[in-house]
Amino acid sequence: MNRYFDDKISHGFVSLYTGKMIVMIGTGLLGIFLPIFLFNLFDKNFQLTILYFGTGYILYALFVAFGTGFLNKFGFRRALRISAFLGALFYAIFYFISQENFIYLLPFSLLVLTVFRIFYWIPYHVDFAKFTDKKNRGREVSAISATRNVIGVFVPLVAGFIISRFNFDVLFIIVIILYLISFIPYLTIPHTKEKFSWSYLETWKQFFSKKRRETILAFMADGAEEVVGFIVWPIFIFQLLNGDYFKVGAISTLIIGVVIVLQLALGKYIDVKKQKEKILYWGSALYSLGWIIKIFIVTAFQLFVVGAYHSLARIFTRTPFDALTYEIAADEGHYVDEFTVLHEMAIQTGKFLMAGMIIIVSLFFAIQWTFILAAAAVIFLNLLRAKNKETIPSLIR
Repeated sequence: MNRYFDDKISHGFVSLYTGKMIVMIGTGLLGIFLPIFLFNLFDKNFQLTILYFGTGYILYALFVAFGTGFLNKFGFRRALRISAFLGALFYAIFYFISQENFIYLLPFSLLVLTVFRIFYWIPYHVDFAKFTDKKNRGREVSAISATRNVIGVFVPLVAGFIISRFNFDVLFIIVIILYLISFIPYLTIPHTKEKFSWSYLETWKQFFSKKRRETILAFMADGAEEVVGFIVWPIFIFQLLNGDYFKVGAISTLIIGVVIVLQLALGKYIDVKKQKEKILYWGSALYSLGWIIKIFIVTAFQLFVVGAYHSLARIFTRTPFDALTYEIAADEGHYVDEFTVLHEMAIQTGKFLMAGMIIIVSLFFAIQWTFILAAAAVIFLNLLRAKNKETIPSLIR
């Protein structure tokens, strides 16, 4: 691995990467199937499915600043470790959910999910910015993305087989075990001295401040596009393939399998050529076009071809965007946690707003027409490109 990077990578990054890799296997098993599970739980009510996820997004956006203030006393490293058990608990709730009790268990799952996100994502992003360096950050982002793709080559297929051969309960048990195992590498995470210094009201004031408007809008667009890819796209595939879980997993495996090597190559190109903004510009254009093309998919073959193209285009968007995000975060020095909170608030706000728009559009049109919303959101990712060309002001100035 050291041949891929210019210098020796930090011990903190290795620990973070290992824990993340285990979690990615767990989330990968249910990644495309959890929205489908809820879709079936709600008796194929698409709007209720979106409403569940939308509620989770707004809860996190509203409480992340408050929760990060709590982490000052609780400890960021300890929170990351506890998140492994919270993730396991979240999926344990789904193991026990049924048509008879979901009205009680789903609200509880949203509470657990909100706490998990605070305990996991804030420490994770802060640590990633701290444990990576500008010289290798594009490659380190690509290493994680490529690992996700490698996992994605076999995990959807395995998940589809398990659901078809057994049921969702077996899948939930496996994911619970994986989350518990992810606790182990987090024991070796180095301590970082970070303290969230804003009040709840000050955080929202900074969120709506004019000088950070472009950056916030870029992150909101990122979250908005993700909602369509995470919820609408899997349900669309499920309907197109007539509810065949194995075919859903197999198609997803084939699509992801064609992009792994390019992901690693692009990460090195970004670091060496210093072309993050240019790659993001062209990548977002190609990626946005992919969402438009997906509207007209009607066969499994088209699903594979367009899906493969879209996955390739996503690499040229996601890698430079993530690298720029962590560069801006790292430039904040000791205020990286404040930046991270704003980032999370923007992501979740964008997701919530997109969920609302999806519900409205789906009431009048087929769900694939919501892909237009995703295409529009992708274009706004370039606001981060414009912002990065400026001198980034300190978040407390």
